[in-house]
Amino acid sequence: MSNSQSKVEQLGSKAQKLDKKLDNEATQLKKPAKAGQVHYPFWFGGSAASMAAVCTHPLDLIKVRLQTRAPDAPKTTASTFTYILKNEGPLGLYAGLSAALLRQLTYSTVRFGVYEDLKVRFAPAPDPVTGKTPQPSMLNLILMSSTSGVLGGIAGNPGDILNVRMQSDASRPPDQRRNYKHAIDGVFRMVREEGPASLFRGVGPNSARALLMTSSQLASYDGFKDFCLTRLGMKDNLSTHFVSSLLAGFVATTICSPADVIKTRIMNAGKGQGIAGLLREAQAKEGLFWMFRGWTPSFMRLGPQTILTMVFLEQHKKWYRHLKGLDE
Repeated sequence: MSNSQSKVEQLGSKAQKLDKKLDNEATQLKKPAKAGQVHYPFWFGGSAASMAAVCTHPLDLIKVRLQTRAPDAPKTTASTFTYILKNEGPLGLYAGLSAALLRQLTYSTVRFGVYEDLKVRFAPAPDPVTGKTPQPSMLNLILMSSTSGVLGGIAGNPGDILNVRMQSDASRPPDQRRNYKHAIDGVFRMVREEGPASLFRGVGPNSARALLMTSSQLASYDGFKDFCLTRLGMKDNLSTHFVSSLLAGFVATTICSPADVIKTRIMNAGKGQGIAGLLREAQAKEGLFWMFRGWTPSFMRLGPQTILTMVFLEQHKKWYRHLKGLDE
């Protein structure tokens, strides 16, 4: 009898241990993934950037007008703003908005989507003690963001051309204006009047600029954010996102200014004007600092653009984690 009781007790003990083991495994399966390992929807970047573009489009318009202005056109940000309001009305500040949205829905969707995907695919192994996934090295962030930037530059080239043309159209002589009705009308007219290859005019400089922009903007944002969280003890909240994106906007504006001016002039050029000729003419007439023309309006646009884009993107991620039950 005692042997039977002993066997029953042993079986009961084993059953309890098995139940605990199963409970632990079930708990691990239900445990939410770390934020850095979450696969966010590919379109989040394009959505966030489009929302930001609606807010900052007037600043982008002024930047393009200054970069492509005629000799007798206003020379400062304030005078350009006043001139547009006086001659084109408040809606003139939103000239070419459809092209700006087309650009963000292609360029930013690809560059943000590829970058976020690469960060998950090549994320370092989780810390065995804390279980947290550490931030990739700055070199890896730059390589991943550069790759995504080139792909985004290619995808967004048609929208970028239309964006520049539609924003600068009112500053051209009336007989030279293109008068695109909207972005889709511009795509069809470019193909019909200039050939399909015109959609990828300046794709080399544009991809180089996109590489510089994405690597300086996204990699520096992640770097500044990690510094704020780990070194300054800040929390992952709106204040951290604001500071990190403001610094990232300053870095991106300075690094990208020369490529941005060159890209704008090439895309706004008429048929038959070569890159080398444009560069020689600009250097001869304007000196070395022509490459930084429009830096102030560029930062005035890119600073808020970067801040709003990253804040909107962080909110997209926050809502997604909440809806999926992945809150840390």
